[in-house]
Amino acid sequence: MRNLWKNGRIETKMKNQTPIIIMNFSGIYKEEDFYKGDFWKGKDFRKDKEENTGENMEGKGIFWMELQDIPGTNCYCDEEAIAEINKKTKHLTTAGIHFIDSGNYHYMTRLWLAKMEVPFALLVFDNHTDMQPPAFGGLLSCGGWIAAALEELEDLCHVILIGPDEAAYEQVDEGLKEKVSFLSREQLQKMEDEEIGYYIRTALNEKCGWEKQDGRLSLYISIDKDVLCPSDAQTTWSQGDMRLDTLLSCVQTVRECAKECQAVIAGVDICGEADMESIHENQANDLANQKLLKAFLGSREYAGSETVKERDCKE
Repeated sequence: MRNLWKNGRIETKMKNQTPIIIMNFSGIYKEEDFYKGDFWKGKDFRKDKEENTGENMEGKGIFWMELQDIPGTNCYCDEEAIAEINKKTKHLTTAGIHFIDSGNYHYMTRLWLAKMEVPFALLVFDNHTDMQPPAFGGLLSCGGWIAAALEELEDLCHVILIGPDEAAYEQVDEGLKEKVSFLSREQLQKMEDEEIGYYIRTALNEKCGWEKQDGRLSLYISIDKDVLCPSDAQTTWSQGDMRLDTLLSCVQTVRECAKECQAVIAGVDICGEADMESIHENQANDLANQKLLKAFLGSREYAGSETVKERDCKE
């Protein structure tokens, strides 16, 4: 078997190809089309029966990770489940774009961040703080993973959190807030896209040192689509007001700033899928995933066909 991991990075046949990791916890991605298209040469790799550790996706740039068979993963992740997930991801770094299923599995970001080996900052778009106090014996949870990361990861220097409402943020431990820059839902409602972009650029320069010649922090980006309005996504949790176009504008700002400052975006993850029981409401999520994927990869790198049809979004 050919080794796809060299010098700590995924190697693919296509030069400079960004790996895309799809983490199948609930089965929802089997019902989506955003990762299909001419670029993937028609291979329906979801039906591949061999143990998927990446080798059966060689040359496609996409890695399907089957996790439905691991118990103890829904909303909370127990120690046995963490061990199984870590076993499946042991050859992978944070590099790439990770689709991590619904918001019930947002704690996966904490597990990916554990692989960071340099000082870094975290940019989060979410309708919730995900900094709730631990419950059930301190189990890692979708509602407390940012707090866990801040408390446990020495290399995590700062968090830029965009989306939760002010009342929720008031409940966050004051000690955690010392490392957090916060842009609330209420503030977002009053801002134009350009103003939000300016806030992000300023935070990256001031908190991550991106304007400096040295000492720039690497950046990991985590997006929960529940930050979006219900017209642009249908998720398992309460949702915010942001439009998809605004989120895409934010992504573009980060990419432009990284290029200008020669800074590193270490990795990306995206969650916020619908429940399997709500599959009929999933079309907006599929479209959002496709547009986010294209925004992160850039039009030059994204060679997939437009497999997801646009739908009318009503306020």
